[in-house]
Amino acid sequence: MANENPDTDFGAILAEFEQAQSAAGGSDPKPGERISGRILRIGNESTFVDVGAKSDAVVATAELLDDEGELTAAVGDTVEGMISGRDEASGCLLLRVRPGAGSGLSHGDTELALEEVAQAHAHGIPVEGTVRAALKGGVEVEVSGLRGFCPISQLDTAYVEDAEGYVGQRLSFAVRSFERAGRGGRPNLVLSRRELLEAEERKRREEALARLKPGAVVHGKVTSVTGYGAFVDLGGVEGLLHVSEMAHGRVEDPAELVQEGDELDVKVLTIEEREGRDGKRPTQRISLSLRALLADPWEEIGQRFAVGSTVDGRVMRLEPFGAFVRIAPGVEGLVHVSELAADRHVSHPREVVELGQDVKVRILDVDAERKRISLSLAAAQRAGEADGGRAEAAAADAGGGLGSGLGSLAQAFEKADKKG
Repeated sequence: MANENPDTDFGAILAEFEQAQSAAGGSDPKPGERISGRILRIGNESTFVDVGAKSDAVVATAELLDDEGELTAAVGDTVEGMISGRDEASGCLLLRVRPGAGSGLSHGDTELALEEVAQAHAHGIPVEGTVRAALKGGVEVEVSGLRGFCPISQLDTAYVEDAEGYVGQRLSFAVRSFERAGRGGRPNLVLSRRELLEAEERKRREEALARLKPGAVVHGKVTSVTGYGAFVDLGGVEGLLHVSEMAHGRVEDPAELVQEGDELDVKVLTIEEREGRDGKRPTQRISLSLRALLADPWEEIGQRFAVGSTVDGRVMRLEPFGAFVRIAPGVEGLVHVSELAADRHVSHPREVVELGQDVKVRILDVDAERKRISLSLAAAQRAGEADGGRAEAAAADAGGGLGSGLGSLAQAFEKADKKG
């Protein structure tokens, strides 16, 4: 066969291949076109990719290396990139996987770099660049040997006070504007990192919203804690965990239960879409619940607390009509103002107890269905006094027996002395 003859002219083989590709209707992609292909061979400097066209594509192997210099792809893997032109020497298409990476294929080739950036600008393709210096109002970025400028307002999604920390970093940028010959004959290249970051945030938000449904249980991370609850990042979108949904009982301070950085599972209650203001896109308000995933302490309340028993509690709230006492996590009972003292009239609970005070209360009634427990501080005091009285009586009896015994013993000794 012709292709087995080592003396066969390479040009004839190439011509035969191109003819077959042309007959099959194959055509080469144009510069700026996004395309994917399968890696055929990886060399030290160049990697060849089958893109399904008449010609194979070649990409600089440096573009397939990570920050540690390790290959991120292997033969047979699929890669995606942008066609930046054609190598006149080999006839192969030039493929850029990471536009602006400054690969060996375009090193020192200003025209190729200009064409690459122009194509990236025209087709909205990000480029990679290295931040070289912090300037007034922004940073200087080198993209394939070209000098570009990124305003400080476009460097990040958050406010950047000092850009020095970005110097030396290799980052991805969107090309906001580009002129081949700007002021002084130099290319005018303006970049934005913020556009890419916001696009990534929108994508993550859309993906998160697509999987969030009312009733779903999701994992999240607490981003901030306020007096009315906590905001939880659900992977691209935030939801509000209101203080009323943190526990079955009353929560005075959300910071007592969750802290910024905590990871937890929450249940999605509702997703409400709100109209955007000033022409902005609609936003979603997501309500979350931690309480819905916790066991209800009232389910077995009758078995845990029997009517007539005395239990320990802590005063949580004071109202004109009585004091609320927590007797278990998530379980509060009411001590009516009439049950606060046994020996006097009480006008307000603060005359007898104070917030945070530990007390003993007697359980008067349990209504598990309505989640209400009636308590009495006075009954507990009376029970304590009764127990104390019985203890004193028992001690007195014991003391009286001992005294009469000693008296009899003394009398016996006295009688013995007289006889003696």
